[in-house]
Amino acid sequence: MARPLAGLGVLVTRPAHQSAPLCRLLEEQGALPLAFPVLEIADPTDTTSLRATLARLEEFSLAIFVSPNAVIRAQRWLNNAGGLPPNLTLAAIGQGSANELARYGLTVHLAPTGSYDSESLLATPRLSRINGERVIIFRGTGGRELLHSELTKRGARVTYAEVYQRIKPTTDPCELHNRIAHKEMHAAIVTSSEGLHNLYSLVDPVGQAWLRDAQLIVFSERTASEARKIGLGGDIQVTTEASDAAIVAALIQIQEGSTA
Repeated sequence: MARPLAGLGVLVTRPAHQSAPLCRLLEEQGALPLAFPVLEIADPTDTTSLRATLARLEEFSLAIFVSPNAVIRAQRWLNNAGGLPPNLTLAAIGQGSANELARYGLTVHLAPTGSYDSESLLATPRLSRINGERVIIFRGTGGRELLHSELTKRGARVTYAEVYQRIKPTTDPCELHNRIAHKEMHAAIVTSSEGLHNLYSLVDPVGQAWLRDAQLIVFSERTASEARKIGLGGDIQVTTEASDAAIVAALIQIQEGSTA
């Protein structure tokens, strides 16, 4: 029986510790994935502020986890700090973050529907009534300031718990360049704007030319917009949610459409 992604060369740019499950799903559908990490997740350089923040978790009423990595990396620090207070409301921006929280036995009380981004979370009724509350945002160092700035405008007192940092890896592009030269690559999966820029800088001019015409699969309109700004993506598909299953579903839909 023919598999829907048979022979499709797919570039998987997720961090090394997250790429294997996605590669397996793609292989099950007949694709030929190439793992090419464009981000490395590491501990923060300075954890003094983080430790001090986690020592006063009882002060907060709402905790927001911005990504699966925020959930995973937070667990180590939370275990040392005695865990999350039982009365803390937990919010997850995307389905991946919600799934990770559930994997640790934690209940997600608040998550957006439809689009899985900061804007959608901010649009939930719960966050329209935030005046006077203390909010902790689990994230990596740097990143978007929208949640912090908007919740502050609404009267919340917001603190970051930066539990990891993103580093540009030294991924060897030789295999990717070779596959491009032999016309064996057809699509690229890029799950963040930072990863997009790292990918473009890690490949040679031939690889950059391929990216300008390649099918791109992204998690958000924001990343799609960033790709267009730098001239990438012959066609850009935004997934219905931030998950491996949604990535595979998007690729299958594209393939079925191209052969219809």
